[in-house]
Amino acid sequence: MSTITARPRTARRTHGFTESVIREMTRVANEHGAINLAQGFPDFPAPDVLKEAACAAIRADVNQYAVTWGTPRLRRAIAAKYARFYGMEVDEAREVTVTCGATEAMAAALLAIVDPGDEVIVFEPFYENYGPDAILCGATPVFVTLPANAPLEPERLAAAVSPRTRAIVLNTPNNPTGRVYSRAELETIAELCRTHDLIAFTDEIYEHILYEGVHVPLATLPGMRDRTVTISGSSKSFSVTGWRIGTIIAPADLTLAIRKVHDFLTVGAPAPLQEAIAVAMETLGDDYYAGLAADYRARRDVLHGALRMAGFACAPPAGAYYILADFSALSDLDDDAFARWLARGADGRMDGGVAPVPGSSFFHDPSLGRTLVRFAFCKRLETLEEAARRLQQLARG
Repeated sequence: MSTITARPRTARRTHGFTESVIREMTRVANEHGAINLAQGFPDFPAPDVLKEAACAAIRADVNQYAVTWGTPRLRRAIAAKYARFYGMEVDEAREVTVTCGATEAMAAALLAIVDPGDEVIVFEPFYENYGPDAILCGATPVFVTLPANAPLEPERLAAAVSPRTRAIVLNTPNNPTGRVYSRAELETIAELCRTHDLIAFTDEIYEHILYEGVHVPLATLPGMRDRTVTISGSSKSFSVTGWRIGTIIAPADLTLAIRKVHDFLTVGAPAPLQEAIAVAMETLGDDYYAGLAADYRARRDVLHGALRMAGFACAPPAGAYYILADFSALSDLDDDAFARWLARGADGRMDGGVAPVPGSSFFHDPSLGRTLVRFAFCKRLETLEEAARRLQQLARG
């Protein structure tokens, strides 16, 4: 197996991007008094242990720059987490980088390793940042569309590889579909990476929000530890999306390059919040993570049932906290118009509306998502029950 090295960085050409569709739908929800099931942030409080630890750190004057790649305490806690849950041995000094959220983690990692002219395989439907991240590197995203509720086809994946392919981006549990990749599917991806000397960038931020199957980090499969950049963070597991604490686990040579890019992008993540996340990782036990998944399962079931009753076609997700739903039985509108119509209150037939995200924002070809919208259920049960009531009004017409 050839040695993976970080390539020299070259100048980047910037590209213009439209405003995030997800954040635009939050604006639409606020304008029309809709229940915001578009943007994935909880409307319930974070665990007290995090809030108290953050306040204690601030009062203790942990308010200046932390070590650029993360406080020693947090990096130790991250390494302990991977050993505890996945049996991965991680060197906190040389293989861990703390970033300003998983979004910055993915951007910094790609910028450090992917060069202009390279190709990056991206599965779709995808989280909306992956394609732009590749383009910001001067690379070309190559999209592989996965049919809903069907296993990954090795031939379809292999056909996407060319001599210019440098990397593959994987998100499991998946946003927006809730898909959890099976071990067999991950073995297929790993074999492709080993055969073609590719680097895998895995977004695993929903790792603890799981209802079916088992979360298997790609880095734990044979031959993948030295060619996988594992990205996660604290936003989802601890319900602190505004804290922006992301994590990267990567081989030491790649970590060296990633840390340089991270330094120039953001310098470092907030020091007191890093201390608070470390406290949570050190003190919250298995019962916390089991409760997290159980609570989200109850939320999932409420929203899934409401969507089915209203006439949407959708499957219950196996992980994460999103439902990608087909509305073609309800309307001939395209996804953008339908999402805005639903947020406004379905022409006055609801007391306010329910705001989703247009499905085309998760595909490189917008036509592939024109009958789809995505709903987030990281909300209180009362919020979801009110959303269900409004959706029932839609079903009654």
